[in-house]
Amino acid sequence: MQFSESWLRQYVNPSLDSNGLGHAMTMAGLEVEEQHSVAPAFTKIVVAQILSAEQHPDADRLRVCKVDTGTGQELQIVCGAPNARAGIKIPCALVGAELPPVEAGGKPFLIKVGKLRGVESQGMLCSGRELGLGDDHEGILELPADAPVGEDIRNYLSLDDQIFVIKLTPNKADCLSLMGMAREVSAITGAALCAPKWTPANVTIADKLKVTVESPDLCGRFAGRVIRGVNPKAQTPDWMIRRLCNAGQRSISPLVDLSNYVMLEMGQPTHVFDIDKLTGDLSVRWAKPGENLELLNGQTVVLQGPDSAGKLQDAGVVADQNGPVALAGIMGGNHCAVTDDTKNIYVEAAYWQPSAIQGRARRFNFSTDAAHRFERGVDPQNTANCLEYLTALIVEVCGGQVGPMDDQVLAIPERKPVSIRLARAMKVIGIPLTAEIVADVFKRLGFDFKQEVGNVFVVTPPSYRFDIEIEEDLIEEVARMYGFENIPDVPPVSSLKMSARAEAKRGVHLLRQRLALQGYQEAVNFGFTDLESEQRLAAATEKDLIPVLNPIANQYGVMRSNLWGGLLANLKSNLNRGAGRVRLFETGRVFKRDVSVHEEAGKVAGFHQPQQIGGLAYGPFVAEQWASADRAVDFFDVKGDLERVLDPLHFTTEAAVHPALHPGRSAQIQLLTPSGKHNIGWIGELHPGLQQAYELPQAPVLFEMDLEAIRNLGIPQPEELSKFPAVQRDLAVVVKQSVPSQALLDAMNAKKQNFVKAIELFDEFKPKAGSSSMADDEKSLAYRVTLLNPQETLQDAQIEAVMTALLATLEKNCAARLR
Repeated sequence: MQFSESWLRQYVNPSLDSNGLGHAMTMAGLEVEEQHSVAPAFTKIVVAQILSAEQHPDADRLRVCKVDTGTGQELQIVCGAPNARAGIKIPCALVGAELPPVEAGGKPFLIKVGKLRGVESQGMLCSGRELGLGDDHEGILELPADAPVGEDIRNYLSLDDQIFVIKLTPNKADCLSLMGMAREVSAITGAALCAPKWTPANVTIADKLKVTVESPDLCGRFAGRVIRGVNPKAQTPDWMIRRLCNAGQRSISPLVDLSNYVMLEMGQPTHVFDIDKLTGDLSVRWAKPGENLELLNGQTVVLQGPDSAGKLQDAGVVADQNGPVALAGIMGGNHCAVTDDTKNIYVEAAYWQPSAIQGRARRFNFSTDAAHRFERGVDPQNTANCLEYLTALIVEVCGGQVGPMDDQVLAIPERKPVSIRLARAMKVIGIPLTAEIVADVFKRLGFDFKQEVGNVFVVTPPSYRFDIEIEEDLIEEVARMYGFENIPDVPPVSSLKMSARAEAKRGVHLLRQRLALQGYQEAVNFGFTDLESEQRLAAATEKDLIPVLNPIANQYGVMRSNLWGGLLANLKSNLNRGAGRVRLFETGRVFKRDVSVHEEAGKVAGFHQPQQIGGLAYGPFVAEQWASADRAVDFFDVKGDLERVLDPLHFTTEAAVHPALHPGRSAQIQLLTPSGKHNIGWIGELHPGLQQAYELPQAPVLFEMDLEAIRNLGIPQPEELSKFPAVQRDLAVVVKQSVPSQALLDAMNAKKQNFVKAIELFDEFKPKAGSSSMADDEKSLAYRVTLLNPQETLQDAQIEAVMTALLATLEKNCAARLR
């Protein structure tokens, strides 16, 4: 929100200087982001009048002007501006004047007596850009005819007036107008509030335009009237142009300027239609399939289309008999815009439901001042009043005959009372308060309230305060009006004690550290992702997707169900910047629909939000070096990394199909526990189709695991060291090549004999065709079995019995034979 100090002081004039006023607003939560004068500093520039303008004898584009500066002496000034002519009043920089630098960081420009093409020039006629009033430098700045010659231009144009740029929080929609800011300043400082006054225009014609509001969920109130015989070529008052300019708005045409002025001053956006370009009656409704509209900015938009989450979303429209003529609450249509030929207009002011405007402008990739206000909430009780104000201004500036107002009130939101407990306010703010202090705050804010037994206040928020809904909102108002700087800076006091570390759980920081030791770097991504990635990586249907109601950007339209989308985007970003070897991991929550989840602390009904740890590896398996051959990282490299990270936990992998992973190079990660195997995640190469979609030269190896499962270590069980030596025996068997090694390990572990401490695979042999006693579809697997009896030294007979039993198990369960 941007405005000039003089405009604000017209409605509230506290006894504070400019800096004090800015500080008071900032301390009440209305942060003054920037404060500066209307124009930068300069000296010795006065209002002057051109008495004559003759052609320069030696230059076609220069004129020699005689200028009256009010000093009683005519100055001769050479000027190249195309609009330099006799009779106009302009700013004139006298000899010795210092003009502000044209570019930031430059030096001031000193005016001296000089010669241009042999003709002496005793000053300079200034454009708006040379005064720091904008970028217009096509000609000298023309002043009104009644400008007093000789007066300092800073005084005449109020160039020392301060411009305040307020950084409003999203909940302070009531301050998106001068009257809203004036209300706040009045409450903060106690200065009297003086609302703008005007004389309502007389209704002189009976013309009305029928408007049918078909969708109350789109428009809660609609007011409009016909005005005939306006003069669109009238001149917008200079004072209004200056105020618009100081608020960051450029002057366009009188009708548009007046509409913008009412929006900035009262907070109510309005729109002016050329009624002669409308066909039949108007209707306010949601757009129909296939409808489009060319807007005032020249952009043609399809009015019914998908939002950022892919869900079909309508746009509200104002339509005549031929179709839409305006995008409701956002921007008008081009074909019914007012021009210099407009004679008859229809002026409307409406209350558009915030939920019907939110996100619509962003969907069309632009934003407007009207949408910015309507999606946050505009005072529905002030609609007709603002239309009357705009009508009076139009008649005053452009003339015309006014028709009766058509005001339809359909669905204005009810402002429900909100209670605030004095004890709760003191606890939250942390300062002693009295009922008198709280009551005074509500009186200054203009809130309707009543005090009940037990120091409880029941407040009915005003119609323009959409941000007052719960008790904490009222507590915030008390803190703001009390003054943040008046709240003492007292550090919290509490007893501290060290919590016992959960011995059976491993901290997530240790897992992060272990992954970092394996060469992985941690990434941090948003909990939401783009629709396309979610559908690619999770093969999610529309019912599985969890759309974000108000995404911060199009690429963050749905909640993520896995960590891979963000990690692949990180990988792509690194590759685009020249990285050749990338190792990334992330810990965070994923979001999935689950009807079995009920509402409780830390949980949302219908949604499962587990914490997971995921990562990827891309490029060479080790950094380039002389001692190792160059090869790409593969499944087993990453599996080995995970074994080292998860130690002392043990896991196995079992071939399985995942929509995001290579069909033949993916597996489920199964954690081995005393109760059996549990699926805790996935590991594998990226699917070739996704590799092509992400434009990756090679496929990264991905993994993802349930974080809670790998944190649970259990209580360590101490075991006495054996006094007797262990014995190792090798067992080589022949099985079909389709039989996985893990199947043999599972079979032997399931029937593990006494004294067997460990079984490990140490060799695999696959024969060449016709070169061995084994068939072509067979392979040899060799296992090393470690045996130990903690009570005595093992005897050969005991060892042979164990090995025979293990071989028998393999022969029975895996169709193996001794090699």
